[in-house]
Amino acid sequence: MEDRLGQKQGPQVFPSITLSHLSSSAPSSSAASAFFSDDRSGCSRLRFHQPCSPVPVFDLDLQKIQIFKLGLLELLCVTNETGDDDPEEKYFSRVFKIGFNTKDETKAFHLAFEQWKLGVVVAKTGGPLENGSLTTPKSKFDNKIDATSAKMYFHYYGQLLHQQNMLQDYVRTGTYYAAVIENRIDFSGRIVLDVGAGSGILSLFAAQAGAKHVYAVEASEMAEYARRLIAGNPSLGQRITVIKGKIEEVDLPEKADILISEPMGTLLVNERMLETYVIARDRFLIPDGKMFPSLGRIHMAPFSDEYLYVEIANKALFWQQHNYYGVDLTSLYGSAFQGYFSQPVVDAFDPRLLISQPIVHTLDFTCMKEEDLYEIDIPLNFVSSVGTRVHGLACWFDVLFNGSSVQRWLTTAPGAPTTHWYQLRCVLAQPIYVMAGQEITGRFHLVSHNAQSYTIYLTLSAKTWGAGADQGGILQTFSCKLDLKEPYYRLSQPLPYVLQQDQQSNTELMQSQELSPQIQDGTGPSLAIIPSQISEASEQQHKHGSCSGS
Repeated sequence: MEDRLGQKQGPQVFPSITLSHLSSSAPSSSAASAFFSDDRSGCSRLRFHQPCSPVPVFDLDLQKIQIFKLGLLELLCVTNETGDDDPEEKYFSRVFKIGFNTKDETKAFHLAFEQWKLGVVVAKTGGPLENGSLTTPKSKFDNKIDATSAKMYFHYYGQLLHQQNMLQDYVRTGTYYAAVIENRIDFSGRIVLDVGAGSGILSLFAAQAGAKHVYAVEASEMAEYARRLIAGNPSLGQRITVIKGKIEEVDLPEKADILISEPMGTLLVNERMLETYVIARDRFLIPDGKMFPSLGRIHMAPFSDEYLYVEIANKALFWQQHNYYGVDLTSLYGSAFQGYFSQPVVDAFDPRLLISQPIVHTLDFTCMKEEDLYEIDIPLNFVSSVGTRVHGLACWFDVLFNGSSVQRWLTTAPGAPTTHWYQLRCVLAQPIYVMAGQEITGRFHLVSHNAQSYTIYLTLSAKTWGAGADQGGILQTFSCKLDLKEPYYRLSQPLPYVLQQDQQSNTELMQSQELSPQIQDGTGPSLAIIPSQISEASEQQHKHGSCSGS
């Protein structure tokens, strides 16, 4: 790398760090050293070496790395790599946690990373910077979010039909309206900031509640529609100012007494807008100011749903054909099976499919750090209420509007009135078997990536009994990796709940009927799975997929 004066900079070594490879199935920490240097082609790289090994255990291109602060002594390193199918598509595929002994070492490493990263950018723009020249600064949003993802995201929310979809979610809109109007004391005569204002509906609610002035910040083209909607309500609109821009970049003439926003995505955290909400708090909210909402909770519980499992497995059977117009498709079956089970399922389901009381992970928006959302690690522990096959983990969320007069919850729970968020389920490619009263343990690990979403790493374990089950049983464990950015939107009505004693008759019924959806190409044969094929599909998935069981 060359510095601003064009002088070549030598390698830079950090000899004593702790490295944890978080994207592995069994992450563990080990001593290592970090090494910044140029390769023979002049590209800057970050290499991690283990003690006494001349060969780097990881060799990373600095153009494909981002660094985030986790704490005073920890940094998060994520690699941004291209997909095999589409070179233009980028996603985070490896995540490392780097530990240091002192705060000074952490700062020095972060500074070195920025300097070497700058060298990469300079090289791409035609040579080193001249002394005294300036670069165009990027905002915090631009540094952590892929530009293509951001463009699509703001394009989506810049369209009225998508705003209409959210406005017509009467659970969502009605709960916000009630939370604001019932807590006029929090809004009356106050300065309000609407974070990601969209159509401006929440700003109008705040004005109805007597806000002194509302700043509605919206980064998409929806800002122009918001101006028109607000102008069409002049009695309220005279106290609302629409600002087009990102929260990370705009400036306000005064601090806000209260923030209002709808930053929730699927599983609460999808789209990574909660980080923007926290940044708005840090930049613009007065000390002890209020936030609507102020707290979010992710609820999780294991579920049993044979219909859903068979439906997903059924999709991959298209690739089981040995003679599809004279072509054998079976070499791709394992990858297809893996792909379908790497999609979280978004739909509404019957709460009686849950086999345990849920556990709760709480996010307090009023005091949490932005970095707390980069990686979310939740230990799982349940006790099964029935003997059954566990097909995965069901998740939903709720948020609290902690008003001075009334507390209101907005929930997306199964059994409650359905919202446009629905619920989310992570389905295991290999179910596990449990008895009533049996403990189920595991880990639900979310790692953010620059496509404004998360990679989900799920592990569920239970003990089984039988021959060879020494020392308390044989542990069944299954782990899988899912992309929250690419869910399967099932969005069907919940199927009738099936009592356990009816499972056998339903299995016989499924053997004689085709299950939806069928995989068809319009000319080739349609395929339907039968339960006897499930174990074969699971075994083949073990051989080909990123999900692994033991």
